Amino acid sequence: MLANTLWQIGPRAQSLNRQKSLLLKTIAVLLVVAMMLPFLHLMLRALGSDASTWEAYLRFRTFSTLISTISLAASVTLFGIALAVPSAWLVCRTDLPGRRIWAILLALPLAIPSYIAGFAFIAALGPRGFLHQALANLPVTISFPGITGFSGALFALTMITYPYIFLTTAAALQRLDPSFEDSARVLGLGSMKSFLFVTLPLLRPAITAGALLSSLYALSDFGAVALMRFETFTQAIYVQYSSSLDRSLIALFGLTLVLVTVLILWLENRSRGKSRYYRLGAGAARRKTVALGRWKYPSVALLSLLAMVSLGLPVANVLYWTLRGTSSEHLDILDLAQRAFNSVAVSSLAAAAAVGVAIPITTLTTRRKSAFNTFIEAASYSGYALPGIVLALSLVFFAANYASFIYQSLLLLIIAYVLHFIPAAIGSIRTSWLQLNPHLPESAHTLGHGSTSVFTRISMPLLRPGIAAAAALVFLSVMKELPATLLLGPTGFSTLATSIWAFTDEAMFAPAGPPALLLLALASLPMYFLLPRLGSQ
Repeated sequence: MLANTLWQIGPRAQSLNRQKSLLLKTIAVLLVVAMMLPFLHLMLRALGSDASTWEAYLRFRTFSTLISTISLAASVTLFGIALAVPSAWLVCRTDLPGRRIWAILLALPLAIPSYIAGFAFIAALGPRGFLHQALANLPVTISFPGITGFSGALFALTMITYPYIFLTTAAALQRLDPSFEDSARVLGLGSMKSFLFVTLPLLRPAITAGALLSSLYALSDFGAVALMRFETFTQAIYVQYSSSLDRSLIALFGLTLVLVTVLILWLENRSRGKSRYYRLGAGAARRKTVALGRWKYPSVALLSLLAMVSLGLPVANVLYWTLRGTSSEHLDILDLAQRAFNSVAVSSLAAAAAVGVAIPITTLTTRRKSAFNTFIEAASYSGYALPGIVLALSLVFFAANYASFIYQSLLLLIIAYVLHFIPAAIGSIRTSWLQLNPHLPESAHTLGHGSTSVFTRISMPLLRPGIAAAAALVFLSVMKELPATLLLGPTGFSTLATSIWAFTDEAMFAPAGPPALLLLALASLPMYFLLPRLGSQ
């Protein structure tokens, strides 16, 4: 009877798998077509370049700027890993006091716009910063390294991008089978050796996913590098955009960033190898908390220092300007409330849309290796490395010429957000897929469950930490996004980010304080609900 049942289920399961695969590939192709629009726009512009444009491109210290850009992205990634991985382990695996609060505090710097963070660090650590002034009267001279140039850009970008690695790593730690660590301890390994030789290798997909986002953010950022006066390709694109009507040189710079992105994706794909990150057996249901003992208070002190620098300094700077000069003529409560509603609405819609697209994409690319799937995954990351202004200009061009019905609409803005930030969703969800034993869905199919039942009752609960982290990453990224909102938002549509920029662009820092504080407050609330398991057992 069992053989007869399996014989009947087999063809039906194969038919369902073919239908599911066709649906996933259709969604993937649609995404690739959308992701290729900016690239096609750049190609069209580049092909129209004349000899003078190529001469300007080669004259512009292209090689040295390329080395500077890659060096900055690599350094930001390495320092981010050094900060985020130990922090995630402390929050998720130890008896650290207030772990859930720490999870929120360590993730919140992601909501700070880079130009606000850069200005805050300069105001605190610059030659005339308040920290220098506070230490000026000490009998011992204390000097700080320069906050401008490469070191300043590295410091600022590391402080606001390490949460990418922290969130993906913490979500993976929550999903990781604790029996691996228990087995290591039974074999005589201590907590530290268990983490280094057992846990850390299993976290490689999560760490590389966060590191990929961090490095691509460093490639595309403009605010911090401009304030720190460090020359990168992104800065060159913005300077060229503001000083010239010729977009061909911008296209060449953008294509250079695309090539760097392809290199980074190739390295990330090679780093994955063919290792297995899921368990074969039932695993352990209980997670053992590591007692910090005498290291508890030093750990709290180190996390406090990290949170104070990455979050406390920018917030203190915003509070300072708010208390110093905000007047009623600049503070329109109704307008502020409308901008806050717009920010939350578009961020929520973009997060839901990005997660909705990322789930089928990661389902396709993680379960079967092929050239098509590798191309799909690489294409999905291309929009993140491009500066927001390049992506927005590309969508403006295609919408105005080929899809005028969505031009200057909220739909086009949401599409831009999804194309720009979907790598954040893909990286987190892919990590959870890699830790999911593929034999579990197969067994459920064998027992007669359909694809929908298997996904909702088996896969989805196990993917929940990665999906929550993905939604949080996209939400926070959209909350502070500026270029796409300015260029693609409907007429009269404004957010907290555009309000902050409108004031800071005119050096009016005091009235920029309330919307900046509100942005941080609104970003902190979803983190508490979107990441309910981080820091809890």
